[in-house]
Amino acid sequence: MASNDKVAIVTGAGSGIGKAVALAFLDNGYRVALAGRRKDALEATIKEAGANGSAAIAVPTDVSDAKAVANLFATTRKKFGRLDVLFNNAGVNAPGVPLEELTVEQWKNVVDINLTGMFLCIQEAFRIMKDQDPRGGRIINNGSISAHAPRPNSAPYTATKHAVTGLTKCASLDGRKYDIACGQIDIGNAMTELAARMAKGVPQADGSIKPEAMMDVKEVASATLYMANLPLDTNVQFMTIMATKMPFVGRG
Repeated sequence: MASNDKVAIVTGAGSGIGKAVALAFLDNGYRVALAGRRKDALEATIKEAGANGSAAIAVPTDVSDAKAVANLFATTRKKFGRLDVLFNNAGVNAPGVPLEELTVEQWKNVVDINLTGMFLCIQEAFRIMKDQDPRGGRIINNGSISAHAPRPNSAPYTATKHAVTGLTKCASLDGRKYDIACGQIDIGNAMTELAARMAKGVPQADGSIKPEAMMDVKEVASATLYMANLPLDTNVQFMTIMATKMPFVGRG
């Protein structure tokens, strides 16, 4: 474990990309508050960190709930004294059904978690980072390849991820005066429990079902850690990390 005095919050830390990033931060010497809806999953991530888990706390959080988000950030500051990095990762999808068959409730659930939840976390991070000493910090938003291009039947998810790009730009601009750097990592086809099905076959724009190339989720964690470890006078505004052979660049 590397020596490090930095404190991070990782949302959606109970599985997938959030879990991989939380473990990478802990291995790099960060003190980490793991947030997610399932306490058992958060505790399992901490257990997987081994000895590094002593520098972690689990804070069950629904990011769409403003009071829960406020509690997450207050608990982190009380435990660790400050906040250096927020990895805004929590997100959900809606069922992959035709756009006209989506319910308003399904739409709102994705917007509440993917967009409003990210805003609430940024807001709380600003409140801590601008007043701490030394001042400032870094926010990294998980935008996804869907911030650039949709998959079939993905209107709620794609709409929120496009909106995340605008939110990232606003937070980057508004954070300057507080020494807060904000960037976005757009991730394509990382091998997680949720994305494993892509290797077996997923719908394509032409209506066919085809398997897609995947990458190790540890590479996403390494890229996020690189962004997190930059000095605050340097920022990766946008990074795209993807499986090299996935169908993103080109016409399909």
